[in-house]
Amino acid sequence: MEDSQSLTYLEPLAQRALKLVKPGQTIGLGTGRTATAFIRALGVSGIKIRGVPTSEASHQLAQSLGIELTTLHEVAKLDAVFDGADEVDPHLNMIKGLGGALVREKVVAVASRKHYYLAGEEKLVERLGEHGNLPVEVIPFASAFVIREIKQLQLEAKVRKTKDGAEYTSDNGNLILDCRIGTIRNPARLERDLHAIPGVLGTGLFVGIADVVLVASPDGKVKTMKRQA
Repeated sequence: MEDSQSLTYLEPLAQRALKLVKPGQTIGLGTGRTATAFIRALGVSGIKIRGVPTSEASHQLAQSLGIELTTLHEVAKLDAVFDGADEVDPHLNMIKGLGGALVREKVVAVASRKHYYLAGEEKLVERLGEHGNLPVEVIPFASAFVIREIKQLQLEAKVRKTKDGAEYTSDNGNLILDCRIGTIRNPARLERDLHAIPGVLGTGLFVGIADVVLVASPDGKVKTMKRQA
């Protein structure tokens, strides 16, 4: 998964994100390479917060670092969420879910007051879809039906597989469909169309959610992108 070189590359990004964390807050802990770098930095910093992880992997990592954890059963509203992104457009709309945690990530995001996302500059796109993939989480019973329905939207969907060829299963016990896409002209409409298909639990489209995106470049510089009011 995340090698030491990747984490070193992302260290300035994680350190910048730490400046947005206040002691005593309850925050969402994302999933993936950048989120891992942030969680590690948070654990080393000693800042006392409570975290709500968006995946079992993030839960185990945070727990190993001594970060106090809680759940949405115990906390109605989180102060902020810190997560990664797979694509970010100029309006801060995003595609997420290559790590397979898209549904939990969106639940935690909507349960949070502030939304901070971390990304390398290679994740910046002019229009969502430039990297060619949109994850969609579906219940196993409906997967074949959903694939046929998605085809009606002019998209090709395939069940995600693990390296050994088995069907990838999310932490929720569901399947992930990877949809081959081109650039998306209307992300909000595509989100609505996909959610209208019975059996779809969530998509990797995060439209109108991010407040701030911190972007790292290979030279260690970090820039801040903010949603325009």
